[in-house]
Amino acid sequence: MKKGLFSRGLFFTMMLVFVLVLAACSEKEAATPAPASNTEEGKTEEKPANEEGVYSIDDFNNVKTNEGTAIEGGSITFGLVSDTAFEGTLNYNFYSGNPDVQVLQWFDEGLLTWDKDYVYTNDGAATYETSEDGKTFTLTIRDNVNWHDGKPVTAEDLQFAYEVIGNKAYDGPRYDSNFTSIVGMEEFHAGKAKTISGIKVLSDKQISITYKESTPSLLTGGVWTYPLAKHIFGDMDVAKMSSSKEVREKPIGFGPFKVDVITPGESVTYVKNEDYWRGAPKLDKVTLKVINPTTVVQELKSGGVDLVDAFPTDQYKDNANLSNVEFLGAIDRAYTYIGFKLGTWDEENGKVVSNAEAKMGDKKLRKAMWMAVDNDQVGKRFYNGLRWNATTLIPPSHPEFHDSNNPGVTYDPEAAKALLDEAGYKLDGEFRTNPDGTPLEINFVSMTGGDTAEPLARYYVQSWAAIGLKVNLEMVEFNSFYDRVGNTGKDDPNIDVYQAAWGVGIDVDPSGLYGRDALYNFSRFSSEENDKLLAQGISAEAFDVDKRKEVYNQWQQYMVDEVPVFPTLYRAVVAPVNKRVMNYAIGDGTGVYLSDLQVNADKAVVAQ
Repeated sequence: MKKGLFSRGLFFTMMLVFVLVLAACSEKEAATPAPASNTEEGKTEEKPANEEGVYSIDDFNNVKTNEGTAIEGGSITFGLVSDTAFEGTLNYNFYSGNPDVQVLQWFDEGLLTWDKDYVYTNDGAATYETSEDGKTFTLTIRDNVNWHDGKPVTAEDLQFAYEVIGNKAYDGPRYDSNFTSIVGMEEFHAGKAKTISGIKVLSDKQISITYKESTPSLLTGGVWTYPLAKHIFGDMDVAKMSSSKEVREKPIGFGPFKVDVITPGESVTYVKNEDYWRGAPKLDKVTLKVINPTTVVQELKSGGVDLVDAFPTDQYKDNANLSNVEFLGAIDRAYTYIGFKLGTWDEENGKVVSNAEAKMGDKKLRKAMWMAVDNDQVGKRFYNGLRWNATTLIPPSHPEFHDSNNPGVTYDPEAAKALLDEAGYKLDGEFRTNPDGTPLEINFVSMTGGDTAEPLARYYVQSWAAIGLKVNLEMVEFNSFYDRVGNTGKDDPNIDVYQAAWGVGIDVDPSGLYGRDALYNFSRFSSEENDKLLAQGISAEAFDVDKRKEVYNQWQQYMVDEVPVFPTLYRAVVAPVNKRVMNYAIGDGTGVYLSDLQVNADKAVVAQ
C-alpha cells in the first residue's frame, strides 16, 4: 500500500481541521494529549507589556526551560482551572467538555499523533498508510500498545468504537459527517446492515477504514482513532455506556498514567503505567485537582499546584512576575463567540431544523448586534491583549486557512442603529420593537467563571442597549449552560442568544460545528449554500491547497454575511509552570509528551 493522494506535501502548511474536534468549549475541546506547535526559538523570558499594559502572544515561548537535574520518580499536581466540577464522562468516545478532556489526557490517547502542521504522523501508538485512491486508511497498532489491565489494544477495539458511535442508541456527540462518510456507516446506523462494510479487521492489530470520497481532511484529523475496550464494554447496552461506572468511576485507557482514585468532579490521582508503549513515565504519580479561578494565583504561589491547564488571562498582568513559575504561551485552537438560536435539533433524524421565523431570524438584527460591540477594546481592557478581536470563524491557530484579509464586521454602533431602522425595528421609548410593533426582548445566556465573565457579559448587554435592544442576561455555570444550549440535543426555547467558545480540532473542516448534521451546531443554522461550501472544502478538488483556501475564504465571508454566530475573541493560552518541572510544552508538534515529564526537586518551588 502506498501513500496516494494523501501525500504529505499536499498538505504542507495547511491544516487545521476542525473535525474530530471542534467541541463545545469554554472550553469544550476534543483534542488529544498533545504534541504541540508554535515552537519558536530566540524568545526572551521577559514579556513586556506596551504602554497600555497590553501583551502579545508573540513574546511567549511554548516549551518549558529545564533547570537543574531531574530526580528519580517524583510527583506533580496539575490544576484544572474551573469554577465548576468536571462532568466525569471519562472516555474519548463519549465526552464533550474541555474539563473532562483535561482529565482524560493523562490516562488515554488516540492511536495517531500529528505534527505542528496538524498532519498525522507515524510516531503514535499506530502507524497508517493510505490506498492509491486516497479512500482507504489502514492503521497498524504497535504490538506493545496495551490497555491498563494488560489486555492488548486491538483492531477490534477500534472497530467497536465505530460500531458504538454509529449505533442509534449512542448518546454522545461524535456521530457526524466524519462517520457518515465511511462506506456502509449510514446503512449500519439505519439498522439495514449488521456491520459497517467499509471497516475491515485485517488482523489483531491491523484495520482498514474506507471512505466514500477521498478528502484532504482525512489526513488532518478526519479519522477517528480512539478505540473502545471491547472486552469491557462489549456486553453493555450502548445507551448505558456513557453513564456506566466504566466511564464514570473506573475509566481505562492506554495512556502514560492509570487512574487510581477519582473524587467525582473534584480530583483524580494517577499512577504511572509501567507498561506504557513509549516506555514507563518518568514521574511516579500525578494529582489533578479542580481549582477555582479566584484561587489559582495562591495555589501557584504556595506550590499547591505545579502547573495548570490555562491561566486566566485577565489575571496575567498582575502576576506576570511570579518568581516561582515560568509562563508558557501559544495561540489557542479556540475562539469565543456569540451565537443566535435559529432553530432546533431533530433528535430522531440527527439533523438541524432551522426556523426562519425564529426571534433572531433576521440577519440584519444579528449583524447590528455584532456591529454594536467593540471586541478590540474588550481584548485590551479585559484580557490585556491576550485575547483579541476575532474576525472570522477560522482562527489564526490555523494560519494557512484563516483569512487575515477578511475584516469581519467592524465596530460601528451608529451604523448598527441605521441597520435596525432599515429593518423596521423602531424605537418605542428606550428600546425597539419588532417590525410588527410587538415588544422585543432578547434572552441572553452566558457562562460563569473568572472575574471577567459577568462584567464582560454585562458589557455586551450595555452595548446592545445602546442601539436600542432590550437584552435580559442570565449567568449559568458551565455544565448547565451547555445542556441548555443544546449539548444533549434539547434546546432551551427560552434562549435567544448565548456566549460560548469552541476549542477547534486539528482539521480545518468546520462541518463538525456548522454542518447540518452536527449536534454541536448550537445555533441550528443551515442552508444549501452552507452545505455546498462545506462539501467543497473536503472535496477531491480541495486537495489543491489553493483551491481549499479559496473555498474556505468564501465560507468565512458567507458566515460573516449570514451571522448565525459571530466570533468575538481569538485567544492565547497562557500556562504557568513551576520551576521544578522539566520536559513540558504546550501546543502542537513539539514532540514533548506527558510521559517525559520530570521534576528537579521533591517539592514545588514556593514564590518569594
